[in-house]
Amino acid sequence: MTTDPFGGNGPDPKDFDPAHPPEQQAPPGDAEADLELSIRGARAREGSESGEMTVDLNTTRGVIEMHFRPCEGKTGAAIFIGGAGGGVDGPADRVYVRLGDSLSERGISTLRVSYREAGEFQECVLDTLAACSFLKGLGASKVVVVGHSFGGAVAIKAAELSPLVGAVVAMSSQRFGTHDVEKLDRPLLLIHGSKDDVLDKAASEDIHSRAKDPKQLVILEGAGHGLAEAADDVFNILQDFIGRQVGVSEDS
Repeated sequence: MTTDPFGGNGPDPKDFDPAHPPEQQAPPGDAEADLELSIRGARAREGSESGEMTVDLNTTRGVIEMHFRPCEGKTGAAIFIGGAGGGVDGPADRVYVRLGDSLSERGISTLRVSYREAGEFQECVLDTLAACSFLKGLGASKVVVVGHSFGGAVAIKAAELSPLVGAVVAMSSQRFGTHDVEKLDRPLLLIHGSKDDVLDKAASEDIHSRAKDPKQLVILEGAGHGLAEAADDVFNILQDFIGRQVGVSEDS
């Protein structure tokens, strides 16, 4: 045992193996109702980015590679997920990587998830839920899930299923997988470029129209699907939103 990244005594992330690993199961009656994933254990190794460790999460459906930047003694975290092609750096000039340092300074841990089967919606939702369970096992009490494109819909679905998720960000999101967004009772931020020629901004407008409050839709003028044209705006919007949802106040 060692001091866990979120404070208190907990399992070392190198040896994460809860006595009763949480089981991730899709909702009854849904197309993915027969899918479930359980965590068997995890091992950590040196990460490619400064301050990060790479965690190989061993599950009953295979190994999920995650890039973890822990913030010791804090309980808020952000999970970042990619599009249908996978990828862990994020759109908008590697915004997931760039946010790592700034969020850490605000007391927020970050976890970038590499899908086992990129593009397979049900499997990617399970991967995201496994990431939630990993963080919960280390003491996290609230997370924001941030997804891009295909990953925007994955983030919304994962938030519907995990009570640990306190807020969601969907950037350049697709519609598929968001048919139950009205069931989401947590803050939802949608970001889309006005010049997206892969997934028209109408997709985010539709999701926004069906979602409950609190919700916000930001259309970035001149930005395409990857949001590179508005990289600084995306960074600032995400930093502010995530900080307000799971950060700590200056006097806490």
